[in-house]
Amino acid sequence: MRGRAAGHGGDYASVVMDSPVPPPPAAGPGPRRRDRHGRGMRGPVAPPQVPLAASRSDVFADLVQDSVERLERRWPQLADIDFMVLEVPRLDAAPEPWNDEAVPLGGTIAAREGRPPRVVVYRRPVEIRTKGRDERAALVHEVVVEQVAELLGLTPETVDPRYGED
Repeated sequence: MRGRAAGHGGDYASVVMDSPVPPPPAAGPGPRRRDRHGRGMRGPVAPPQVPLAASRSDVFADLVQDSVERLERRWPQLADIDFMVLEVPRLDAAPEPWNDEAVPLGGTIAAREGRPPRVVVYRRPVEIRTKGRDERAALVHEVVVEQVAELLGLTPETVDPRYGED
């Protein structure tokens, strides 16, 4: 220790290091370094154009879209129907009070005032009744088939011959 620290009147001392401070690392690409807090590698895990995770609602909407595309091969007129995903059915739109077993998984809205007909799939009731992705995909397809059949005035087996096999 040498001298006194500037601005202090007493026993404070400044510390002088005997060895020089190493220069900062050169800028540019170099080896990746571990985060000093122990949480893994620094920097992005994936390129910015790749989503790291899709939300549950996005995954569910993809299941509905896959089901619709599967049916459109056989029924091209489905291109004129809007397919929607809603979280839960509205209580004020229910024709009668629901109990736990009567909560709808889907519904239809007839065409009106220049709007195309709509098929609605309710995400939360479907998710609650399924355990895995495959089971969820099968139930979503069943709901879409049933609602399309109702709109077209057909039986679900006519809309999809494999209906009920899953």
